[in-house]
Amino acid sequence: MTVMARNLTLLLAAVLLSAGAGCTAPQSPTGAITPDSPQASVAGDATAKRFQNTPPGGRTAIESAIELSQKYANLSDQTVILREENQRLRTENENFQQQVASLEARLKQTQKELSEANDLLIEMLTELNTWKNNILGFRGEMRDAAKAQLEALLKVLEILGGKVEADALTQMHAGALSPEPNSPSVPLTGDVNDAQ
Repeated sequence: MTVMARNLTLLLAAVLLSAGAGCTAPQSPTGAITPDSPQASVAGDATAKRFQNTPPGGRTAIESAIELSQKYANLSDQTVILREENQRLRTENENFQQQVASLEARLKQTQKELSEANDLLIEMLTELNTWKNNILGFRGEMRDAAKAQLEALLKVLEILGGKVEADALTQMHAGALSPEPNSPSVPLTGDVNDAQ
């Protein structure tokens, strides 16, 4: 692209040089101007002005053509650079769109797995609460059974003639019969008779 711009610049400069140097088409002999005619003086003035030096502030046609051709070459280079940048951005955009598509698929899969895991956790929590209620109910039943056994044992001892102080027995087994809410639980293994 820059080679073509330079060739065009050189061609334009050559055309302007030939036009500025006074090359004109041959005129017909019928309209010939004699050196003594008034037209000759006007034509001579125009010719003289053409070859005079230009004023310091003005530019010649050749300088303008060279400047414009340089601007054209610069703009052509910028156009090439911008087209390459545009192509790079399009390629990058396509890559990003492909990444977005794959990430959306992964996100949907992850959301599905998260939803399934959440449902599983809710189910496990429900089962845990049910198990806890069953265990706590069983502990209450075990306490009631241990209390009933101790009361029955107390009655058997009284019938046999043994003297047992009910208050001492109640104090000895107070933890098993009515535990405090914050006290450690009594182990459920072992025999009640071993506690006596």
